[in-house]
Amino acid sequence: MQNYLVINTFVENSNENIRKFSKLAKLCRCSVIDCNFKVIGQSLSIILLFSGTWDAIAKMEDMLEKLEKEDDIVIQSKRTEIGKLQENCIPYAIDIVGPDQENLTFDIINFLLDSDLLIKRVSSSIFESSQTGIKMFTLHMIAHIPSNSSISTIRNEFTEFCDQFNLDAIMEPLK
Repeated sequence: MQNYLVINTFVENSNENIRKFSKLAKLCRCSVIDCNFKVIGQSLSIILLFSGTWDAIAKMEDMLEKLEKEDDIVIQSKRTEIGKLQENCIPYAIDIVGPDQENLTFDIINFLLDSDLLIKRVSSSIFESSQTGIKMFTLHMIAHIPSNSSISTIRNEFTEFCDQFNLDAIMEPLK
């Protein structure tokens, strides 16, 4: 039986820290199920999901404790389970680009939740357009649409919503 451990930490951005966390699975004989390394400012955000036997996960927990003490960092970890696949949902990718506006991420997420979509992943950022210098917003999301929903209605309402904010958006089945 597989056991699962999710970890989350925020450390100094360095190749050594990337190496340290990426080799944990090898040292403990675990598998990396999901991995997210992201540079935010001068820091590195790390989220990893490991799977392994109970003793491999226990070894991982011991190694994380040692890392915390040796490197004076905070690592959050929690044993977890993998959710069952949602057979009654269709996975969709949503990509949005447009001028940055206050509370835009909240407004988009709120709209999709009100439309009964199940949000699985969100990544957004703001950048300055090289052509105009205007601050631009970009968002990538994976959401599941219940199969008993009208996809055409959701798409139309989503398009109208994005048009209100002058956003260019694509909503398509995840491939």
